[in-house]
Amino acid sequence: MAKQDADCITLDLFASVPKVGRPRTNPLSREQQVRINKRNQLRRDRSFGLKRVELKLHTDLVQSLEEEAAQRGITRGQLIENILNRYFSGNTEAEEK
Repeated sequence: MAKQDADCITLDLFASVPKVGRPRTNPLSREQQVRINKRNQLRRDRSFGLKRVELKLHTDLVQSLEEEAAQRGITRGQLIENILNRYFSGNTEAEEK
């Protein structure tokens, strides 16, 4: 019997052919893994007192934020958090005077 490339049923003939893609080390599908990992991350964030907030910003503003964050060596989220903290700490000082 000749080996046919399209005939993948006879596994012993194709044992030497490397499998394409990432190795399957987890019995769950990739979609299930992503869902579990996201749930775990949300729990971790919650335990640190963090809450997820989504914004819709104009592309130019996002680009400016990314450039500023890169200059400071921080993430865009950290930069936005710093800006908000400065804004609210500045407003509370002005109201107290």
